[in-house]
Amino acid sequence: MYRKIIALITVFIITFSLSACNNKKTNEVNNSEGEKIDVVVSFNPLKEFTEAIGKDKVNVITVIQGGIEPHDFEPKAKDLGNINSGKIFVYNGLEMEPWVDKVLESINNKEVILVDSSKGVNAIKSIQKEEGEDEQHGDYDPHIWLSLKEAKVQSNNIKEALIKADASNKDYYNKNYEEFLEELDNLYNEYKNKFDKVSNKKFVTGHAAFSYLCRDFNLEQNSIEGVYSEGEPSAKKLRELVDYAKKNEVKTIFAEENASPQVSNTLAREVGAKVEKIYSLEIKEDNKDYIQSMRDNLEKIYISLK
Repeated sequence: MYRKIIALITVFIITFSLSACNNKKTNEVNNSEGEKIDVVVSFNPLKEFTEAIGKDKVNVITVIQGGIEPHDFEPKAKDLGNINSGKIFVYNGLEMEPWVDKVLESINNKEVILVDSSKGVNAIKSIQKEEGEDEQHGDYDPHIWLSLKEAKVQSNNIKEALIKADASNKDYYNKNYEEFLEELDNLYNEYKNKFDKVSNKKFVTGHAAFSYLCRDFNLEQNSIEGVYSEGEPSAKKLRELVDYAKKNEVKTIFAEENASPQVSNTLAREVGAKVEKIYSLEIKEDNKDYIQSMRDNLEKIYISLK
């Protein structure tokens, strides 16, 4: 009986070892044959960057979909399962996703490559929190993806993770990254030249998401809502915005997907302006990719200032 038990244990160990070896070989073969890397990202701009660099070698799963704000999101069991089973998990950082810390603690798969895409960015200190804003938010403005310059840093962090996960395709990822950088630089240079020629550099948005874009082009935003789109403005704030818009001859009030359209419309009526849609890119809109959306934003802002 004792010998039978030993024999069974030995068979189990050998079978398990062979299975592990076979799985390793299968993974190596599949990777060389073009199996896609599963990359889980928190929300849309990170998906855009990952697909621009990974192209046909990545399968990107976006945790937050629809019109949910990343800082208001609560992950479900399915989301945790996707992150655990993925090869790479990319999040924005700068406390844009306050739920991420708990998710990172709960990850059982220690081989998941974790990417804080804000690593190395030149972060902007948040202005004093607007009345009614939640104190849980971080000390820095997290909307880094709305800067063509900071998008380069985020994309580099993603590129390095892809190379770590799939070193055999390092040249492929580097090539795609350089091509994407060229697109970003071309767009930046085009609109830097345009904005340098306008004297009025002030515009009004639905919420204060465009500080990084403003820094890129030496512009100034004033906004109906704060950095995190929380709560409608007080009567005092609205009066200040009316005075600001009139003083600076603002003819366009920009409204984003997650900002209050009612207040934007009210402000526009008060100052004789029109309301124009602008993209925060937290979700994909009008089937536009990152470059197309940013070009649309920049052109609309430029026209409004010109």
